[in-house]
Amino acid sequence: MSLDSFAAHGSLDADGTSYSLHRLDALPDSQRLPYSLKVLLENLLRHEDGRTVTADQIEALAGWDPAAEPATEVQFTPARVLMQDFTGVPCIVDLVAMREAMAALGGDPALIDARRPVELVIDHSVIADHFGVPEAFGRNVELEYRRNRERYQFLRWGQTALRNLRVVPPGTGICHQVNLEHLARVVFAEDGTAFPDTLVGTDSHTPMVNGLGVLGWGVGGIEAEAAMLGRPVSMLIPKVIGVRLTGALPEGSTATDLVLTIAERLRQHGVVGSFVEFYGPGVAEVPLANRATIGNMSPEYGATCAIFPIDAETLSYLRLTGRPPGQVELVEAYAKEQGLWHDPRHTPDYSQTLEVDLSAIVPSIAGPKRPQDRIALADASRVLRAVLDGDVTCDAAPVGLDQSGAESFPASDPVAVTGSHPGDQPGCLDATGPGKTRPPEHVSVTLEDGSSFEIGHGTVVIAAITSCTNTSNPQVMVAAALLAKNAVERGLRSKPWVKTSLAPGSRIVMDYFQRAGLIPYLDTLGFDLVGYGCTTCIGNSGPLIPAVSQAVAKADLTVASVLSGNRNFEGRIHPETQLNYLASPPLVVAYALAGSMAVDLTRDPLGTGTDGQPVHLRDIWPTQDEIQQVISTSLRPSMFTDGYADLFTGDEQWRALPTPEGDLFTWDPASTYVRKPPYFEDMPRRPRPPDDITGARVLALLGDSVTTDHISPAGAIKRDSPAGEYLQAHGIAPGDFNSYGSRRGNHEVMIRGTFANIRLRNLLAPGTEGGYTRHLPDGEQTTIYQAAMRYAAEDVPLLVIAGNEYGSGSSRDWAAKGTALLGVRAVLAESFERIHRSNLIGMGVLPLQFAPGDSARSLGLTGEEQYTIHGLAELHDEVTVEAEGAGGTTRFTARVRLDTPTEADYYRHGGILPYALRALLPL
Repeated sequence: MSLDSFAAHGSLDADGTSYSLHRLDALPDSQRLPYSLKVLLENLLRHEDGRTVTADQIEALAGWDPAAEPATEVQFTPARVLMQDFTGVPCIVDLVAMREAMAALGGDPALIDARRPVELVIDHSVIADHFGVPEAFGRNVELEYRRNRERYQFLRWGQTALRNLRVVPPGTGICHQVNLEHLARVVFAEDGTAFPDTLVGTDSHTPMVNGLGVLGWGVGGIEAEAAMLGRPVSMLIPKVIGVRLTGALPEGSTATDLVLTIAERLRQHGVVGSFVEFYGPGVAEVPLANRATIGNMSPEYGATCAIFPIDAETLSYLRLTGRPPGQVELVEAYAKEQGLWHDPRHTPDYSQTLEVDLSAIVPSIAGPKRPQDRIALADASRVLRAVLDGDVTCDAAPVGLDQSGAESFPASDPVAVTGSHPGDQPGCLDATGPGKTRPPEHVSVTLEDGSSFEIGHGTVVIAAITSCTNTSNPQVMVAAALLAKNAVERGLRSKPWVKTSLAPGSRIVMDYFQRAGLIPYLDTLGFDLVGYGCTTCIGNSGPLIPAVSQAVAKADLTVASVLSGNRNFEGRIHPETQLNYLASPPLVVAYALAGSMAVDLTRDPLGTGTDGQPVHLRDIWPTQDEIQQVISTSLRPSMFTDGYADLFTGDEQWRALPTPEGDLFTWDPASTYVRKPPYFEDMPRRPRPPDDITGARVLALLGDSVTTDHISPAGAIKRDSPAGEYLQAHGIAPGDFNSYGSRRGNHEVMIRGTFANIRLRNLLAPGTEGGYTRHLPDGEQTTIYQAAMRYAAEDVPLLVIAGNEYGSGSSRDWAAKGTALLGVRAVLAESFERIHRSNLIGMGVLPLQFAPGDSARSLGLTGEEQYTIHGLAELHDEVTVEAEGAGGTTRFTARVRLDTPTEADYYRHGGILPYALRALLPL
């Protein structure tokens, strides 16, 4: 129950039902606020308790200064949590381990459950191994179950044992599209109270649901666990950038062209860490599906969210997708009552504004390595030639936002960057340089059926209709299918060297394709269904056509992928494609027909028709009226109500998975995917008072800008790494290692990969790359994992010392979990990225900050000293650090970065999980 310091309690009647609500107009100045901050303000009013959420926070938000830099911290309590399987499994593992700890301490294990609704969608594990044949979908799902059986058994148990956890089984859809089409409430009605639907998600593209007016964004696993347990997520009141929309999209331009243009514009403007909000007369001209596409790509331009307010289009989409009439009426009544309904004549206060004229949008692609590097379709072939000839280059290593996005691969961890970097700007294609000239080399390829052809630089070897970014949008999906129909009827076919695939974000897509009679044309071009999941967009593109792969490797060809996804960093889509282009679904089909990025789709023919005449893209591109006619006759609300009626039931393979029964999970000691974490071992009922850290050794001495990618395990597991050796010792062949992302539920794998990134430079072990340190005092060089285990056996606490911006990059829970499990008690840095600092506290690791002007270098610290930290029992603002080395003892003060009372509580308890567990123990 809220303290209600501002007398905000009120009532609302909708659909014959009376609801209580927290009125925004109780704060007179609130109507000037942007839509997103109004939603946040209501959240604070509803959760005011005088300690975690205070009247001062509410007044600070109501009195928001648009020109101010973010500095005021508030506590946001989301209504629900959305997860995908890679990032969600470790969160559920922790919750299950809490249950066992509760039982061990004499409590009721059933009390350990998510306090808020949690919806986990399995979408990150299907791989497009099979393609271009009718049975591709079934074969790929079978392989998916075989590879991920242990993880799926665990989630299947969780689905039945945890009351507030709902699991969407494999082969169903992508979390963001399922969220948009079915899960999102827009307005919650709970215990007689109406309030805005809000969420956090363990995936960077959670803001897709912003298109519905639902405030939410991606967070790391520890923040998600806090939200699951009913705890707030700490945040700074952000800047809000207003984007005024005018005009309407012209014929031939798509939502993809629009979002690539917006990504380019907002990168140029600089919106990293800000909220973005759309307003103005053009909002009404943007269909809901287009809004969702724009929100989906907010990580690519660095915004925390990219939200549209509620309006008549919102209600139309809710009706289209089969939401109950009473729910739609509640959304409308609540939005109008609270001033959340869009008024195109009203301009809220914004930190900054810019304008986008929809009528100026032209067909575009983005690439070859960054999503913000938009290329007008008319310029694409010219730019390709310049790239191949070395006249322009995009070879610089990613920095800033690009680095964070690249590091999120393949698990789609949310980015955690709080400021813009010069390298975030679009336009690497404008740079000039000598480069090296690539000859127009062509290589002959012969397939198993005896057919042969030639490929060369710029050849398209992957054409994938994939990713919720675009497959949630009927306009572009129908456009792709109609283009395929027109192409087939003219006698065109995809080039035989192109791996084609179709992976929609929900089954509804195939339903309206089937009703419209369009599936045979897609199949004819090789765009058979390969799965309902992320596939190519997160690198699950599967192998290339074998003969093509061999030719690419032998001739060192620079070849391309074209996909309807959201990220295209080198190495993300496929290790053999150096050029990767984002494009609308119809352009994906067009490039499959053309077979090369060197073809100018605006001028050159795609091929020759059965009548012997050249066929151009303009000849087969469907008109907007044709697209709308198919949508009007083929898309029905019943498709959504029927398609989602058994959303959580799963197919026969899912239901047949053998799973344990009961409130406690039966851990399989042989499992290498899911293991019981040690967070609660020997945990007392009451926390021990914090004590000084004495005799500590430095595990890693690091420089500036160490990112969570340096710290947290990611990507492939190497055969000779500690994690690889562990898996082989447990009978896992290297070919079955899978990725760190898929094994996040096994702490034994993850701690062996912590600090193991090859780009990490530990100054304590000069001349080494990634994952090495020296054990002290003997000085033996060994892996960080092995050294940490030796120190643990010797009962020696550990420190990490670092420079500026420690923990930037993507928001990874294992960057903090791995640090804690290695025995690190404190991290001493010149500055911290805010989210990683919070995550360290959530795992019971103390963040300490050098005094201004101090650093390891200025103090002469080598990392070989023994460290004692005095004053932790009181947890004052500062502590005294003593570093005892061969040359004597160095004393200095450090700032304790426990910035709120809640953070201090978490630290005293050893982290957020013990804190939440003890709060539920009987007195």
